[in-house]
Amino acid sequence: MNENKLEQKWIEFSIEVEQDMADMVGNALIGILPAGLVSERIFEEVFPHELDQVSGPIRIFGFYPEEDDLLYRDRILKALNLLKEKIDLPGPVFSALENKNWTAAWQERYQPIPVGDRLIVVPSWLENPDPEKVPIFIDPGMAFGSGTHETTRLALAMLEACLTEQDHTEMIDLGCGSGILSIAAAKLGVEKVLGVDTDPEAIRISKENAKKNNLKKGSTFHPGSVQEILSEKYSLPRASLVVSNIIAPILEELFAEGLGDIVTPEGHLVLSGILEEQLPVIINCLEYRDFEVKKTLQHGDWVAVHAEKITA
Repeated sequence: MNENKLEQKWIEFSIEVEQDMADMVGNALIGILPAGLVSERIFEEVFPHELDQVSGPIRIFGFYPEEDDLLYRDRILKALNLLKEKIDLPGPVFSALENKNWTAAWQERYQPIPVGDRLIVVPSWLENPDPEKVPIFIDPGMAFGSGTHETTRLALAMLEACLTEQDHTEMIDLGCGSGILSIAAAKLGVEKVLGVDTDPEAIRISKENAKKNNLKKGSTFHPGSVQEILSEKYSLPRASLVVSNIIAPILEELFAEGLGDIVTPEGHLVLSGILEEQLPVIINCLEYRDFEVKKTLQHGDWVAVHAEKITA
């Protein structure tokens, strides 16, 4: 198996854009590549939300297995073509990389990340360095939600705070990605968790991460979104706690599809993936559907929201 990993061939995707476009491009591409995105100016590496700290052209790049070239190339080009309707973009570059042990090199980049008061996100190949905290063992980069991005850390912190304030026995994780929020909820005491995602690969990875964290049968992951949940296709058609860490434009679409309806009366909704400038639109979506914003958390340009569903 190790020999196969050494023989794995990789493709590097990259695109160079002006700084004022970099955040938009980074947001459009986030979650597509299996090992995440890196943005850099010369030798500096920054995440999309940190681009205001540098000046000049920004190179955004990432890697994916050569055997999945058509799949990832298609996803990248579709995301960029949607942006080209709004802004002028240069063409992306796809380059084959030499064989090397990318797994070992990639693992060196990740260390445990404390989140909130009780949680710590630990790469699955490491031990928990803090026995006082609840560990979430995740393979970073395999799907969006590895704990390295602000949106995920904000969602985890808000989820922890919500569960500290009030017990919830059931939770729906909409757009579960790596399963990190579902795993955190289960380890914090939620008895029944349903994670759904439209990407079948995310479901596979969520199940793998659930096994790594020794989750019981109360946590399940299935392909789908709001419509599948409301159709009672899975175990939870509604829940008193719903979480979703997805960019704001997608959240708007999910509200139109019935996101508010999968939250029970007096239930709670935790949303992340929202840029500060997008917050008023999301608040309008919440208030229109009888939700009251209880709390917001912010880190840099990113905001997470905790809202409660009000009954008449």
